[in-house]
Formats: sequence, C-alpha cells, structure tokens
Amino acid sequence: MNKNLNPLNWTKKQQIIGGAVAIVLIGGVTTGTVNHANHQAKERKIEALKNKKIKLCKARAEKARKLEKINEADSKKLLDIAEKTPTDKNIKLAEDSILKVKNAEVKKAFDNQVVGIKNRVKLENEAKTAVSNYQKDAMNQDKFKTAQQSVNKLTSSYSKGLKDSLNKQLETSKKQADDATKAQQAKSESDSKEKATNTNKEQSASIGNATNNNANVDAGTDSQSTVNNDVASGSNSYGGGSQNNYSQDGSNTSQNNTNSGSSNQGQGNSGQNNSNTNTNTGGNGSNTNNNGSNGGNNNNNQPQTRYVGWVSVDGVRRYSQTFNTLGEAQSYVDATVNSAEVINLGFEHSIRYGVEPA
Repeated sequence: MNKNLNPLNWTKKQQIIGGAVAIVLIGGVTTGTVNHANHQAKERKIEALKNKKIKLCKARAEKARKLEKINEADSKKLLDIAEKTPTDKNIKLAEDSILKVKNAEVKKAFDNQVVGIKNRVKLENEAKTAVSNYQKDAMNQDKFKTAQQSVNKLTSSYSKGLKDSLNKQLETSKKQADDATKAQQAKSESDSKEKATNTNKEQSASIGNATNNNANVDAGTDSQSTVNNDVASGSNSYGGGSQNNYSQDGSNTSQNNTNSGSSNQGQGNSGQNNSNTNTNTGGNGSNTNNNGSNGGNNNNNQPQTRYVGWVSVDGVRRYSQTFNTLGEAQSYVDATVNSAEVINLGFEHSIRYGVEPA
C-alpha cells in the first residue's frame, strides 16, 4: 500500500484538503440520494394521480352504462304502453324517452317502432271510418268492399281485437242488408202477383156482368115475344097458365094466360125479374097485357182488411203503424228496419219485424 494513500501519514495540510474533499464527496452523495428520493416520490405521486383518474373514468363509464340501461328500459316500457294504448299522450311520452338513449342502434330501433305505431293507428282509424260509413248505407256494395279491404289491412297483433270487432259489425250489417233486399224482392213479387190477381178478377167480373146483362136482355126479349104471340093467337097456355073451353050457354071465354119471366143472378148482382101477364076474354073482346116488371141490382159491400207493420227491439214493439193495404205496411217495415237508428240498435239489441192483419 502506498503511504501517500493512508490518511494517517498525511500532513496537516493534506488532511485539511482531504477533509474538504471528503465533505464535498459526501455532500454530493447526499444530494444525489435526496434527489433520487424526491424523483421517486414524484413518480409515485404521478402514478397515484393516474390511477385515481383511471378509477374515476371507470366509475363515470359505469355510471353512464347503468344510466343508458335505465333509459333504454324506460323507453321500452313506454313503447309497450303506446303499442297497447296508442293515444297521442302515450306516443309523445315514448318519443321523449327515446331522446335520452345514447346508443345509436338502439335508438334507431325505438324510432322505427314509433313509426310503426303511428302507421297502425292510421290504418285502424281508416278501418273504423270505412265500417261506420258502410253501416250508415248498408245497401251500398261499394262501401262494403271498401270497409272490408280497410279491415283486412290490420295485420298487427295489437290490432287483432279491433279487427275481430269490425268484422263482426260488417257481418251484422251485411246480413241486415241482405234480409232487407230479400224482403224487398218478396214484396215486389207479392205486389206483382196481387196486381195480376186483381186484374184477372176485374176482367172476370166485367165479363160476368156483361154475360148476365146480355142474358137478362135476351130473357126479357123472349118473354115479350111470347106474350105478343099469346095475344095474337088467344089459344096458347104455358108457365102455369090455364085454358077454358067454350061454354054451352053461348058465352065464350077464350083464354086466360099468365107468363112468369125468367130470374137470373150474375156475379155480385140480382138479375132482372120480368113478369108478363096476358088475359084475353073472348066474349067482350077485352085484352089486358102487363109486361116488364124488373128488379134492379143489389151490391153487398165486403168488410175491408187493414194491416199493421211493426218492428220490435228486444221483444218490445217500438215502431208500428196501421195501413189499408199489405203493400203499404210492408213498405213501412222495410223503411224502418233499414233506417240508421234501427241498424245501430241492432248491434246491441235483438231486432224483429213483420206484417199482420189489424
């Protein structure tokens, strides 16, 4: 070992210098150590801040995720309500809740669902209007087809109840219209038959009266001819008459003749009664002739039948009126059954109708 390196062999000056150098070296080491420690502390602080920030971001992200789930659930719930009860208020609430949803795909799906609800409501309203228009004019086949087509467009499961109800209303109104049409056709046929029957009766009566009148005229003519012949000859006896021969005392009675005419009866009339009496007395030449006692026509009036047209609601006759003819009563029933008031009553009540003699 070199003696100069041993501090014990140093001179005082060397020791002072060596001490100073040592102090400088120790200070440097100390400073370096302190600086290192400070640097490490700073790094730990930065790391801690970084970790804190990360945790805070994660917490915020988790909170946002939970809020998004809540908003989506709320929107779905309000959409379900709007689907079942699509009022303007419920649809507006659903639209407002969708605005809070951040997920673009979910938001788009919800928006499409709202559009579907609005389109369904539009179709439902159109179907209701079409059915109502048909019910007011149930004999109109064009309105029936329009209503049927509108109802068939209700394909959503949420519209099933309404669709069934509207179809039932259509069936009821269609049946009432068909029944009314059949009744009108039957009435027309009945009126035609009744008219033809009345025409035939009138023609038959006219022919019968003409025949009877001709027969009566012929009978009167024949009777008058017979009487004239009897007067001219003075020797014929008929129709319950009697004949006396000449007597022996010179007083001659030629003949007493009585002729009863014919009695004829036609349709609805008492025929003519012709009575002719001829008395011829030969002794004094006296001649008496009675001719042409006729009875007039007698008409018997038949009682007139009246008819009642009626329409009942749940077994109670609410509408009724009496008419002189069957046709008038049937027309009244047809008009009443096809009225808007009775058709609307038919949706909830039992409707019956008919015509009967008063």
